[in-house]
Amino acid sequence: MVAGLSLMGISSAKASDTKITPASRTRGQMNFVEAKDGTQLFYRSWGTGRPIVFISAWALHSEAWQYQMTPICDEGFRCVAFDRRSHGRSSDPGTGYDLDTLADDLATVLTRLNLTDVTLVGHSLGAAESVRYLTRHGTARISRLVLIAPTTPCLTKSADNLDGLDPRIFEGMRAAFRDDFPGIIAANIKPFFVPTTSQAMTDWVVQMMAQCSLKALIDCNRSFASADFRQDLPMLSIPTLILQGTADASAPLELTGKKTAALLPKATLKVYDGAPHGLIFTHTRQVNEDLLKFARS
Repeated sequence: MVAGLSLMGISSAKASDTKITPASRTRGQMNFVEAKDGTQLFYRSWGTGRPIVFISAWALHSEAWQYQMTPICDEGFRCVAFDRRSHGRSSDPGTGYDLDTLADDLATVLTRLNLTDVTLVGHSLGAAESVRYLTRHGTARISRLVLIAPTTPCLTKSADNLDGLDPRIFEGMRAAFRDDFPGIIAANIKPFFVPTTSQAMTDWVVQMMAQCSLKALIDCNRSFASADFRQDLPMLSIPTLILQGTADASAPLELTGKKTAALLPKATLKVYDGAPHGLIFTHTRQVNEDLLKFARS
């Protein structure tokens, strides 16, 4: 499922001749907060005003949101996104990929940056993390919730979730990741986009996925695939906007978005005809307009 799917060199060159790239900058030159287990979480914060916090899909990180953050911060909002542990520029502890810990990492970012009156936006796995954050930490800092192509409420088939996906599907995917993750992504990335998506955009997203450790990829997949939010969602009473497409092959609309909307007391579901799981890249303008309208409401 694409859900959603530099080594340090020593040379004799003079320091003045060395180019500083994002991958080679030191932590002292970046924005980091420290999670309770010592994991360093990289974040980016653009603009000023009421905050909108973005949580990325499985295998992606904060850079994925730049086509939302760039125009939205120009509209008078502070846009914040961070790299999940073992993703992007955050450190790689090799542990903590359960949803409780991931939600606690989000809590760390919100607390350390002292963010309140937040519009919280989660894409795919990020939607599950957002819901888990709210059930663990409450709504004191969050005023609105946006779930984009969510993996909630429950993906896996069981006796009381007969239209879910066979758990053997997820087990098979994780086994395939262990053998050849780049090959699996290359073979399955097309449904994440639309036919008109440029090859350059596709390559850029695949490159982001390569910046995540294999252990995190596998463990995060296991976490969201086995999660069940059916008892949690009715307890969330904040205004919620759900955005999802009819062509979502990773988290089918009937299984996820529609069921999530039915369980949330104050949810509005907006369906994009023909949009895939990667609608933040393929339907960018429409997503941004809907986010702005909701954040201003």
